[in-house]
Amino acid sequence: MKHVLALSTLYPNPVNPQFGTFVARSLEALAKRGDWQVTLVNPIGLPPLALGRYRPLADLPEVSEEGGITVHRPRFTLIPRIGARRNAGAIARACLPLVRRIHAATPIDMLDAQFFFPDGPAAAEIARAMGLPLSIKARGSDISFWGEQDFARKQMLNAARTATGMLAVSRDLAGQMAAMGMDAERITVHYTGLDRDRFRPFGHTQLRAQLSRELGFDMPDSAPLLACVGALIERKGQGIAIEALRDIPGARLVLIGKGEDEARLRALAVSEGVADRVHFAGSIDHDLMPLILSAADVMVLPTVSEGLANAWVEALACGTPVVTSDVGGARELISCDTAGRLVARNPAAVAAGINAVLSNPPEREAVAALTEAFSWEANAEALAAHYERLLDAA
Repeated sequence: MKHVLALSTLYPNPVNPQFGTFVARSLEALAKRGDWQVTLVNPIGLPPLALGRYRPLADLPEVSEEGGITVHRPRFTLIPRIGARRNAGAIARACLPLVRRIHAATPIDMLDAQFFFPDGPAAAEIARAMGLPLSIKARGSDISFWGEQDFARKQMLNAARTATGMLAVSRDLAGQMAAMGMDAERITVHYTGLDRDRFRPFGHTQLRAQLSRELGFDMPDSAPLLACVGALIERKGQGIAIEALRDIPGARLVLIGKGEDEARLRALAVSEGVADRVHFAGSIDHDLMPLILSAADVMVLPTVSEGLANAWVEALACGTPVVTSDVGGARELISCDTAGRLVARNPAAVAAGINAVLSNPPEREAVAALTEAFSWEANAEALAAHYERLLDAA
């Protein structure tokens, strides 16, 4: 059995159980195959005084067994809001002694960074110190956002030169990486996975009534139901979805996620006169997500940028069309009217796209069929094949 050590700054933990669940599912599926032992290093950034929201993070166990994976959580010093340029170096310094100990006990065949920033530069520093092959994955904002920051772009390009190979979650993102100056020949597209048992159409006639009781929000069968999945941050575009409600008579909007933009979004719903039609669900139980997506008529996400959003795939798998911006890998999923609509990022265009779907709704089973190629097993198979190619090339 070969041994991969993956480094991911975003990974579920008891304090933030929804953080990076897609990373966990991918690596758990790889570990389940039996041909790769998986060790996960999840660096935890703490300020010099770990107070407030950082206190629970400081109390996390440093080692645990989760989903068939040994998870290590070394601490590194974080300077909130202003310390981004030094995070990769701080992570590498905190993790290198741990990685050396793990390697001495069970030799590591492959290093893997699950995000291009700050994970990629940190893992590249460790790979150079230890002489190990390295894979780095790009997921979206690590390229589209951090790639616009001079210091981060420089660090990522240096890491790309160290990497034995790279992954991108969509063809579009691979093109962005190449345009930045990364070697296109060493970039492989690696689509996300999907829990096919969980995300599927649920057709229960009392589903909305059940969810109305669960969420404390009226969702009548006679009204269009819209779901928006994503962190409540400005670039995800929940504000545009709220404004679009003016032109979608009677529609209800459920926002799934939490974030720093919540207060502004609540005030916007009030000022737009639609506060009674918008529900802030926060971070919900993962078992509830497919039920909400199945009950919805449309999943809407007017986002600034994505690699290939897991929320797009999960909504389609539940038989729910998607109305989203023409960004990232959206065209690789929303390729026909059955899947939904790609729209400009403004309230009028979003409303028009949603109304077009509502006026001619596709069959849910036909929508769900568009995701037949997605599964965590297929994701793990492709990941294992990628590692094997890199070992052959190293």
